[in-house]
Amino acid sequence: MSVSYRRFGTDEIEGVGKIHARVFNDVLTAIGGEPFVDVDDAEDWKRAWERDRKSVFQHMTASEGESWLAERDGEIIGYARSVLRDGVRNLTDFFVLPVRQANGIGKSLLERAFSPEGVEGRIVMATMNAAAQARYLKSGMVPRCPICDFKRRPAKAPFESDLTMERMSANPATFDTLNRIDRAIVGFRREADHAWLLEDRNGYLYRRGEEPVGYGYVGRRAGPFALLDPDDFPAVLAHAETEATAVVNELTFIVPLVNTAAVNHLLHRGFQMDDRSVVLLMSDEPRGRLDRYIVGAPGFFV
Repeated sequence: MSVSYRRFGTDEIEGVGKIHARVFNDVLTAIGGEPFVDVDDAEDWKRAWERDRKSVFQHMTASEGESWLAERDGEIIGYARSVLRDGVRNLTDFFVLPVRQANGIGKSLLERAFSPEGVEGRIVMATMNAAAQARYLKSGMVPRCPICDFKRRPAKAPFESDLTMERMSANPATFDTLNRIDRAIVGFRREADHAWLLEDRNGYLYRRGEEPVGYGYVGRRAGPFALLDPDDFPAVLAHAETEATAVVNELTFIVPLVNTAAVNHLLHRGFQMDDRSVVLLMSDEPRGRLDRYIVGAPGFFV
């Protein structure tokens, strides 16, 4: 039977999530890690889906963008999904079952979900898989920066700062401030993502006097963080680590390696770089200030 392609919605995300988990498990075991979840164990899958993936999959699929499935004989064999933010298309996930990776399935999915038509730019955090990177390179993507996970058990971290750490709430004034910061640091606005983040974790607006100078999110999952002055990262990350002691046993920051202020602070705090987690930020045009940014976990979108 030939492969067919169609859009999918939020009512199908659990099946899509299982494709993601199967391929992600293969990636993890290939680099010496442990599988993310036993997809064939109903209880293990339910726990992982509800805890780690359901909310973010709902958010991404409901967002403005493109969500496409590849099917053969009624079986989902791959998918690609992107979100559209302020004219920029961000490819959030792209997975094809290993036994189905021939026959141009990946290429066809990318053409549907990651088209350059009608957008100002495109961006993706690509795994180090050579075949996937070759597809992105052929589509006009250019490598910009490696991004790596930094992990440790959080501990209270003393810090001194003239910053005010103010809890955020979802209101028009907050979103206006976040939009201004994102335009300066990320390169595009993404109000829809902030609305979801504020439901998923605690958001903080950082002020120097009355002036907003950045934001960050802390909870069971940390990030994103965006600061106008990179010298503020040690205080902000110390505050985040201290807050995280109440909710997690392992804290992960997903850090662009050009963010030397964050990298140096985390290494001195005893965070370990997970070299198995390295991804490569790729875009068709230079965009944003990654030396002033940390990606939000679980790292599907910038």
